[in-house]
Amino acid sequence: MDLPCPQWQDHVAQKWTGLDPEFKEHFTSLREVDDVFTCAQSLTTRDDLDFLQSVSDEYSVQKNSQQAAKCRERGNSSFKARDYAAAALHYSQGICCAPRSSEQLSLCYANRSAALCHLQHYQDCLHDIDKALKNGYPSHLSHKLEDRRAQCLSHLPLRQKAKEDHHNRASNNNNVSRGVKAPSVGPLTFGICSKAAVGFSPEKGRHLVAAERLAAGEVILTDRPYSCVLIPGMEEVKGRRGVFGIEHMRCHRCLTETLCPVPCEGCSYSRYCSAGCQRDAWEEHHRWECPLGAELIVMGVMSHLALRVTLKAGLENIQMAREPITHKHVKSEPSCQNRGSSDFIPCDTNRPDPSTSYYGDSYLSVFHLLHHLNRHSPRLRFLYAVTIATLYLKLSELGPPPASWHVRRPSDANSQSPEEEGGITGWSSELCLLGSAVLRHMLQLRCNTQAIQTQQDTGATNTLVQSSQEMRIATAIFPTLSLLNHSCCPNTSLVFSTGIRADPSGSDLSADFGEGVSEHRTTACGVTVTVRAAKDITAGQEILHCYGPHSSRMCKGSLRKSSEDRGAEFMCSQSSCGFHISSSEVSHRLQGIRADLEKAVDLMERERPAEALRLLKRTQCQSGLILAKTHPLQGELADAVARAYATMGDWNVAASHLERSVAAICSQYGEDSVELGRQLFKLAQLHFNGGARGPALSVIPKVRRLLCLHGGPHCHELQELQAMEDCLRGGS
Repeated sequence: MDLPCPQWQDHVAQKWTGLDPEFKEHFTSLREVDDVFTCAQSLTTRDDLDFLQSVSDEYSVQKNSQQAAKCRERGNSSFKARDYAAAALHYSQGICCAPRSSEQLSLCYANRSAALCHLQHYQDCLHDIDKALKNGYPSHLSHKLEDRRAQCLSHLPLRQKAKEDHHNRASNNNNVSRGVKAPSVGPLTFGICSKAAVGFSPEKGRHLVAAERLAAGEVILTDRPYSCVLIPGMEEVKGRRGVFGIEHMRCHRCLTETLCPVPCEGCSYSRYCSAGCQRDAWEEHHRWECPLGAELIVMGVMSHLALRVTLKAGLENIQMAREPITHKHVKSEPSCQNRGSSDFIPCDTNRPDPSTSYYGDSYLSVFHLLHHLNRHSPRLRFLYAVTIATLYLKLSELGPPPASWHVRRPSDANSQSPEEEGGITGWSSELCLLGSAVLRHMLQLRCNTQAIQTQQDTGATNTLVQSSQEMRIATAIFPTLSLLNHSCCPNTSLVFSTGIRADPSGSDLSADFGEGVSEHRTTACGVTVTVRAAKDITAGQEILHCYGPHSSRMCKGSLRKSSEDRGAEFMCSQSSCGFHISSSEVSHRLQGIRADLEKAVDLMERERPAEALRLLKRTQCQSGLILAKTHPLQGELADAVARAYATMGDWNVAASHLERSVAAICSQYGEDSVELGRQLFKLAQLHFNGGARGPALSVIPKVRRLLCLHGGPHCHELQELQAMEDCLRGGS
């Protein structure tokens, strides 16, 4: 949830309703973020903090042995059902919930080692065996762990086996990713390509413009977020014995997937892919977030992200950003060069905004994003302000600010330290600055956040055909990406990468960027976004990005018999028919079709494809009475029918049904859409598996073009596509 939970919103709404009309008018008239925060601070009381605490109790993130035991029991059920991935996730949840050095902690580590062994994650299994023994695993059962250790060592290369035999396993704590294979690391270029430049106009503010022609598929920019926050409660994986959210199986710092996360030692919520990410997160923000875990969930992702941005920045960066614009703050950045047009602002001259560094480490870029204070409704502005003021009050009870907020003060033998001045009192001015900065960022995030999305596999583990859906996993703020203005019909396409990102060829990205760009090259650990031209962009044309629903993603499918809408009913498009149906009846039937589709998908996940197919065929007959063939729901039904036939091994029939889904996808999203590319990729797989050489070879070039256009030449689907083509042509 982006905004605070409904209970907190209602609490603040009642507070607003009870304000004196003159005070409401005064609050609404405030034009500076500092003044808004100070005003809200004067209204925030202990009662607000107590109410927040009462709501937060529902989201407790305290360590709890009983909860850990329940997680372990669920893991045991999944293990018995041979769903080892789900078992590992349940045991991981138990590890996060278990208090330090508790028996439950040792048991969960031991059980997870068994699941990892079955999954052939041998090094991670060895690591868990050591953790179980170090946390007091019962001595009379330790022989089981030693037998498992021997089994794992038998599968490791001799060099690694010798290392383990010499008990150097502690080094595994610093692995980049645990539970997933880490790619090789190479340099990555961040910034704006040489064919684009930053423009400015009073109407549009800062924006990105093509300085030269950009061909479809060209990389325009690559960026990393200044900060990001996982979205809790978003369902990602359905196991046979449970449902897991993204917060259960992704690193809370770099978003890497992992079955065996490293837990935070203070709370049961945060977890990381490695000890390195755990340490970096603690130093950057989590040492202050840890005791606020439940409160931050209540206050929503936007509040959480605003606080995290502020904590990462630190006091000195915020103080510098708040100073008047001076030449000393401006750094040359050749990547946004002056192209000779008055629309292009060179980075080393006077600008309307002092943000001069457009990649993820630049706090100035974030601080000077427009917050649009006066464009927010008074009620929403009040909600934000009171929320952050209450968060400030909670923070003030936790003690001095974290290390990043400790500034070097003038040495004076007679001066007292903040602690000597009465603890937190000595830091009151710094905390007020923090609170104001958090509010500023929350206002900015309303129109500058970016949802980080990934393709999540939704198919059964035994299927030979890819099935996936786009999943929103986190909310982030990207300094460079924020330069792009919004359009519901953008001319760009985005691809996100999580964990460690390498330059696969060592030079491909620099080639995309050209010689004119000043490259900020680094080894990237964390999240990156690559923006490509989704179509040809001419010189001088603005580069646009869709921050919300794409126009093609807004359902525009029509009823087959309803080209004319007469108020509350639909009529058949054939005048001789005269058939009509009420809009309420249409809505009712659509709900029934959707319910049948979900039931059929569930049947397939439970390996009952024949039953699913019977239900789907009956539903298709019903949908054909009211829906056009290219309606999105018709496409989903055809896709599900194809999946059922593919599960039963009838590849050619599956392909014929998927072609109907392809037609619906093309109608909704367009011939150049990434959605069409993914659906055609599945069609190529079906043709290949069915031995339909000609149809497969005719589809593969179309898939390659679309995947290269949106994902670049190194997306992993292209490797499988090439292997299929080589096999088909080799058999000619």
